[in-house]
Amino acid sequence: MTLKLPLYITGILFLLGMSFPYDCAASPTMSFGRASGPSDLSALGLHVIPYPQQVEIGGNDFTLKSSVNIVLDKNSTKVDRRTAELLKKRLWEEWGIKVVLGEGQGSSDIILTRIGASGAIGEQGYSLATDANVLTISAKGEDGLFYGVQTFFQLIKNSRGRIFVPGMEITDWPDVEIRAVHYDTKHHQDKSSYVKSFIRDLARYKINMLVWEWEDKLAYESHPEIGAPGAFTMEEMQEFTKYAREYHVELVPLVQGLGHVSFILKWPQYKDLREVDDSDWEFCPLEEGTYDLLFDLWDEAIEATPGSKYIHIGSDETYELGQCDKCRAKAKEIGNSGLYHLFADKAAKHLKKSRKVMLWERPMGWRKNTSPIRGIKPDTDLVLTESYSYMMPDFKYTKEAKSMGFEVFIYDPNPGIEPLFLPYHFKNRGGKKVSGSLKNSYDILSTASKSQVFDGMINTSWDDSGLHNQMWMLSFITSAQYSWNGRAPGLEEFEDSFFASYYGDKVVDMKELYGLLNEGAYYYAGTLERNVWHHGDIGKTHLPDLPRGQYIEYDQYWNKEYKEIVIRSRKQKAKMLRALQIIETNKKLDLDHKYDFDIYRSIAELIDHTCLTYLDLSNLERTITEAHKNAFLDRQAAYNSLLKAEQIIENSLERRDSVYHKLVTTWEKTRLPKGMSTSDKKYFYKMDRSRHYANRTADMSYLIYDEQLLDMEGYLDRLRAYRKSFQLEY
Repeated sequence: MTLKLPLYITGILFLLGMSFPYDCAASPTMSFGRASGPSDLSALGLHVIPYPQQVEIGGNDFTLKSSVNIVLDKNSTKVDRRTAELLKKRLWEEWGIKVVLGEGQGSSDIILTRIGASGAIGEQGYSLATDANVLTISAKGEDGLFYGVQTFFQLIKNSRGRIFVPGMEITDWPDVEIRAVHYDTKHHQDKSSYVKSFIRDLARYKINMLVWEWEDKLAYESHPEIGAPGAFTMEEMQEFTKYAREYHVELVPLVQGLGHVSFILKWPQYKDLREVDDSDWEFCPLEEGTYDLLFDLWDEAIEATPGSKYIHIGSDETYELGQCDKCRAKAKEIGNSGLYHLFADKAAKHLKKSRKVMLWERPMGWRKNTSPIRGIKPDTDLVLTESYSYMMPDFKYTKEAKSMGFEVFIYDPNPGIEPLFLPYHFKNRGGKKVSGSLKNSYDILSTASKSQVFDGMINTSWDDSGLHNQMWMLSFITSAQYSWNGRAPGLEEFEDSFFASYYGDKVVDMKELYGLLNEGAYYYAGTLERNVWHHGDIGKTHLPDLPRGQYIEYDQYWNKEYKEIVIRSRKQKAKMLRALQIIETNKKLDLDHKYDFDIYRSIAELIDHTCLTYLDLSNLERTITEAHKNAFLDRQAAYNSLLKAEQIIENSLERRDSVYHKLVTTWEKTRLPKGMSTSDKKYFYKMDRSRHYANRTADMSYLIYDEQLLDMEGYLDRLRAYRKSFQLEY
């Protein structure tokens, strides 16, 4: 005989490391993370992210009728009722199901309760169980009830007109309590409607913190010049904070401190606060004015995010630390790392009266630094959110930092700074393909989450290359999956589940599309002068030689010099044609997040345009060759070839303008124009020392800047002048 226990009790036994026999007839399987085949939920055609800690398949299906009741406890909180309202709203909008909120029960009930839930699963844990007429979600805390509802929506199936949740019981809780996404808007500003939709998407996958690096996208009242034209007002940012809280997301401001502060120090009135006179990148940590200014900005950031518990002061990439005379002398005494922590400690002293202070610092980094601290002790109230070195056996440095009192976050490294698209499936290192960002995130997060060492996780998304924020969603949700459950199914199943969950079951060929865009983005980055800009590699694409003289003389070098890139361009063009076919197929389907496919199309078309530009230049030289050969035989034919050469350039320029303007129009559906000025304020553009790809120009033309550097317009003018002289003189 076997005894079937309530699921919350079995959850307690699991947490205590105890096993218990199950009623095999009612509950044939129990899934803990990765199995040899598809997971239990995947086998049912369900795509649940994050994958629950415990799943037991069996029992009665819960059928949702055309009208259902949502039943709350009599002592439910305002937050619980808000969760019920969100459930009601989504059931109607997504499934056309009418909902009655109340305390009585009917023939089809969803019970939201915080009575009898196991405390062992914590404030964010929940249990979900089905029966023929009742689906029960129970939780100890308000967060848990909300997360149970998010899982419920991913369990709904529609088969032959019947809307139901298959029979099952789930007990679930997070491995990592704080699961943060870093939202970097240094080079763009999303519209209010997009920010809110982004928050909703993150919440559906149980992300509970949004660390917003907004730089000049807040209209600072104390220093109004720093806020960019159109920046969000104090009131708007407070509204975002309130809105995020309704979805159980804490909005945390990130206003860079010591380094990364060109948005502040580009202004001439603050030049005396620079560490290096000619660089607006970094503050001097020994100037009192540094703190006067930053405290003003940080105080406003706190006011803009009422009720949040944290503030992030960034302060990474301090390339110029210890360079001014005062800092050089101080560094001899305490080290460059000491200078960094002198700044961090002074910032924390001001801020920790109201917030926990996060910064980009690695566990024990101050000891392993090439210039370690001498004579001062780091403030243990700081929250450490960066590390490239704590993946040591048994997380040695993390444990040491925690034993000293530090709060430590898993740092899910930035997927990449490649233009246009992220290297999810592979990275190109010296011409060789190595593991992509998905594998790297999985390796780090699944190991770290299971260790139970970390207080939080932060996924970073640096905006250096100006990607559309939607291109990060797979990265964000990968982090959501493996920080919630380090034992969740592996990457292959997860990626399939992501595409089906985010876009819908009908979506097709997404892995292939991502692979094509991954490869295409590397092609794009390596053409023209883009890699020169980003990485300092030597290389430049020239235009074909202009004809001269009465016999159309020229140096026939272009197709020899660029033979390899022409072959690559022809192959890449065929791949972009396939990518565009996949995009158009999906655009015709009934999918969610269809706007993403417009963005994918704009990216594929820009890569395709780059391919065509090289093919155009190849054809241009061949056409000039044709004109040269005819110069000795048929002057009219030579003249016509010169006209044809002009047309090649004109068509290429027209295509560039069309592709660029379509891309800008598409991206600006969700964001303000980059580098926008208003009638009240002009945008102040200045290049900083980081040479971010997206900061090459004030507007979106950074994406076609390299084509502009070719100066095909000037070439066309000179070719046209030559053709006219050929007609008149020769």
